[in-house]
Amino acid sequence: MGKYATLYALAKMNGHQPYILPKMHDMLSQLFRIKVPVLPLEVANCMKWKRYLLKNWMLPEYRNISDEHVQFSGTPWSWIFYHHIRDEILQEFTFHDYVKEEANEYLAQVRGDRKNVTFIGVHVRRGDYVKVMPRDRKGVVADKEYIEKAMAYYRNKYSNRPLFVVASNGMPWCKENINASFGDVHFAGDGKESSPAHDFAVLAHCNHTIMTIGSFGFWSSYMAGGETIYLTNFTMPDSPMMTFFRYEAIYLPEWIGIPADLSPLLAEKGENNTGIV
Repeated sequence: MGKYATLYALAKMNGHQPYILPKMHDMLSQLFRIKVPVLPLEVANCMKWKRYLLKNWMLPEYRNISDEHVQFSGTPWSWIFYHHIRDEILQEFTFHDYVKEEANEYLAQVRGDRKNVTFIGVHVRRGDYVKVMPRDRKGVVADKEYIEKAMAYYRNKYSNRPLFVVASNGMPWCKENINASFGDVHFAGDGKESSPAHDFAVLAHCNHTIMTIGSFGFWSSYMAGGETIYLTNFTMPDSPMMTFFRYEAIYLPEWIGIPADLSPLLAEKGENNTGIV
């Protein structure tokens, strides 16, 4: 989604017609009514391209692209590229009717007999990140304390307690670490990992969001609108991620960041976390 949104915004900014390759269309069209035309692969392979490897933040040269045939690569998903045309971007990501209906029906089942429910989508990214973050990126994933703080924020804000819908690629961890004793937590997929498409549609139809890390959580938050709480400062200052990741370019200024606990990484270095925010 980040690549599509960035392509759309940069093409419009520079007066070009955007095209996408079949692979991107096949992936996105499962959920959305994709309107940007598809460029057949055999045609793309015959064209002479000016290639841009995009950073994950806006650079001045991206605003002045005059080449006729331009190809973008990289993994950009910074809001800086497209947030100024947010309404258009959301139109580009219009769900198919059946996807929207299924998501709303699912939330209706979760709501049951409750009245005036405020849905909080909770996306907990785990999977390969559990090993990749500390091993390769000098970072951490969200822990139990982060989830508790984020949920407490919404519980304190809404007198009519919200209903949390948890989606994750690490459901066993979620069921073990997320406190469901208040009766306001629902684990999507009956507590088993559901399909990414189903999870995304459900999260995007919630009112507000708790995300952890990753573009999946970002985009479900962005599409849901409302308030978003996110995990911030989850890397060490010398993390290799800083070559392609800037916190201020990823998370919207109005979103609420809760700093991660870096003590596990600091302990490995024989340090303490005094002064870390």
